[in-house]
Amino acid sequence: MTTALFLAAASAVWLGYVYLGYPALLWGMSKIRRCDPVTSNSFFPFVSVLIAARNEEKDIGWKVRETLAWDYPVNRLEVLVASDASDDSTDDVLQEVRDSRFVFVRIRERGGKNAALNRLARIAKGDLLFFTDANSHILPKALRLMVPYFADVRVGCVTGVETSSSGLDTRAVAAGSRAFLDYERIAKSIESRLGSVLTCDGAIFCIRRQLYAELEPELANDLELPLTIRHAGYWILCEPEARSFEKATHSAREEFARRRRISAQGILAMWRLRKCLSGARGIQFASRKLLRWLTLIPFATVFISTISLRASGLFATWLALYTVFFVLAAAGWIASMLGKNGSRFISFPFFFLLANSAAAWGIVEACLGRRFRIWEAASLSRGRPDATV
Repeated sequence: MTTALFLAAASAVWLGYVYLGYPALLWGMSKIRRCDPVTSNSFFPFVSVLIAARNEEKDIGWKVRETLAWDYPVNRLEVLVASDASDDSTDDVLQEVRDSRFVFVRIRERGGKNAALNRLARIAKGDLLFFTDANSHILPKALRLMVPYFADVRVGCVTGVETSSSGLDTRAVAAGSRAFLDYERIAKSIESRLGSVLTCDGAIFCIRRQLYAELEPELANDLELPLTIRHAGYWILCEPEARSFEKATHSAREEFARRRRISAQGILAMWRLRKCLSGARGIQFASRKLLRWLTLIPFATVFISTISLRASGLFATWLALYTVFFVLAAAGWIASMLGKNGSRFISFPFFFLLANSAAAWGIVEACLGRRFRIWEAASLSRGRPDATV
């Protein structure tokens, strides 16, 4: 009984720290040591926007037109797109673009997102490199909001935040994804006060060109670059008003695959870039990524311990709460399979188990040698998002 009680208490502390304690710790640190960058609204460096595209016929046309029309000096912006051996009409759409600021690169043999970005970075002319995705709508003013921070030489990277465009979609996976993005937005905002945002939003972040190093093909660029840039001593900030909008997939299968890949790439990055994870950055990664990816362990431990301690009134109540949680999660799963809408009461339990199961499985796969140099994008997240929600 003593062992079960200890395991239950330790696991509860683990869960509490990951979801509440870490943000509180960051908030306290920001009160003691806060970075204060010097900005300039008259600072307009040349910016190269890099987009890696693979079979993006639904989005690449409007994405390029929209990007070229951003609220930024026309002669200080270029857009580069690499088609990673697309076999749909992506290339045809890109070849029709007529703008001197646009560069199209066709990659004949598929190499993956990072290989495409490395190819574009070699020919980019910009002082800043801006990374975005083919299916992400970005507010026209976003670049103007992010660039002023680079007037401070201590700033090496600035990220925006992703916002799901499925604001009215109450299907379980979409609703759960919105809750996750809300948590990420809060964490990034607090980390930014310390000049130490851990990961960028892959659809909207910008770095100094001289800080770009060839990306490893099996890692996520929005994790690798901020880790190496911060290790070099530069601040990494978040501009909360610079937003990207993407459709959130409502497919449990697609969401599971996406989160499995993210955690697999992340755990691999933790090993390969371990030199970048000393001191405070190591604590950040363990708190916000590793411990959260392994959430299923303390969650299951509390449940198993509660079963053995159910004779106690308190633990009997906890067991009842767990039972209700699993029933609601099952209801969310059924609603997801049927494509039906559901309330938050069933969406969040289902998404919690889905996301954390995927994360744990991704770590297992990475440890067994699975790599994600090439992967298929979630098809249901494609198509122009509604940015008005």
